[in-house]
Amino acid sequence: MNQTNENVNATINNTQPQDYRRTIVHNLHRLRSGIKWILIAIVTGIVVGSVGIAFSYAMSWATASQRTYPWLLFFLPIAGILIVSWYYLFHDKHDQGTNLVIAAIHSGEEVPLKMAPLIFVTTVLTHLCGGSAGREGAALQLGASIGNWIGKVCHFNENDKRVMIMCGMSACFSALFGTPMAAAIFSMEVVSVGVMYYAALVPCVIASFVAHSLAAMCGVAWETFPVVPPAFTISSACLTGILAILCACLSVLFCEILHRTAHFFREHISNHYLRTITGGLLIIGLTLLVGSRDYNGAGMQVIARCFETGQIFPGAFLLKMIFTAITLGCCYKGGEIVPTFYVGATFGCLFAMITGFDAPLCIAVGMGSLFCGVTNSPIASLLICFELFGYDGMPFYLLAIALSYMLSGYHGLYSTQKILYSKFKTTYIDRKAR
Repeated sequence: MNQTNENVNATINNTQPQDYRRTIVHNLHRLRSGIKWILIAIVTGIVVGSVGIAFSYAMSWATASQRTYPWLLFFLPIAGILIVSWYYLFHDKHDQGTNLVIAAIHSGEEVPLKMAPLIFVTTVLTHLCGGSAGREGAALQLGASIGNWIGKVCHFNENDKRVMIMCGMSACFSALFGTPMAAAIFSMEVVSVGVMYYAALVPCVIASFVAHSLAAMCGVAWETFPVVPPAFTISSACLTGILAILCACLSVLFCEILHRTAHFFREHISNHYLRTITGGLLIIGLTLLVGSRDYNGAGMQVIARCFETGQIFPGAFLLKMIFTAITLGCCYKGGEIVPTFYVGATFGCLFAMITGFDAPLCIAVGMGSLFCGVTNSPIASLLICFELFGYDGMPFYLLAIALSYMLSGYHGLYSTQKILYSKFKTTYIDRKAR
């Protein structure tokens, strides 16, 4: 018996040093990996942030030029021809945009560096000549292509390059839009609904804050709309819930209009040049018909006007959806996020006009809940509300975003986005957004 106990003790004594050494090795490996990602994230934040700053200034110039020289609108078909030619020159006539970025994170597909100059130049050209599109979607593509390139330069494997794509997306989004918290989370959340890539959390957060700080130092100005909400009562909560439900329905309509319009033009006008000329002429005709430039460009000035006056043309949200669907469906370039904010803001303003409920709060809730409905990103949507409107309206934003997320179903802006878990039950479904 004594001999047996001695053997057991000896085995334990021999095992403990091995386990201790193994623990030390693992901790050193984690430390080395952490330092690597911190340094890479800082570099990515600086590089991608610098490109984002240049893109921000170029977009500001394009928007100001369009307002100063309204006749630039009549050059939109020519701009479309240049855009198509630019993509043909780079052998990328079937550009997938943000869908390619999301697909690359899922499957390891390549995000070519040439995407960066392509989307930079063509988005600026679209805005310069009055196309209706956003800028943050372009920022996601810019950041993703540069992030992927940095991963290749550093000889990262496929898994690490996926992290670099998300890291670049966060950095460019943060520099351009000025919401570092939302930017850090959005790039991880938008890829797979129900599951987030938490391995990218540290690099995305650091890159986002570095890019944001760099943009602030360079004088980039971001729009914020502080909201002082009313008390959160049963009646105000009910009105917020009604608005959120309507925004969920509107998000489905917006996605359907965007997808069906693009499909219609692809099916009936296969030639890219003819399609972009047709789209340009339609935008010119619609602009002259409505007699306003409120639906050209990104439309941030209209959002600001909603907050200032609490008044809007009742059909503004529908007209913006139509203008944006034609622009993006006819080979012009840009993003869908600011148009989404525009639609949400104008619809929320209309809701306030009809119900008499607090206008700034309705506009903020409309923006946040519609963004959630089209991107299926509730956490990023809530953070955007905090960073754009302040924290005072937290219960309103949380309620609205939760309802919009659930009731918007499985629609989304990006067809390669995966819905991994059901929105209605704890069931794994693994389907693509439609």
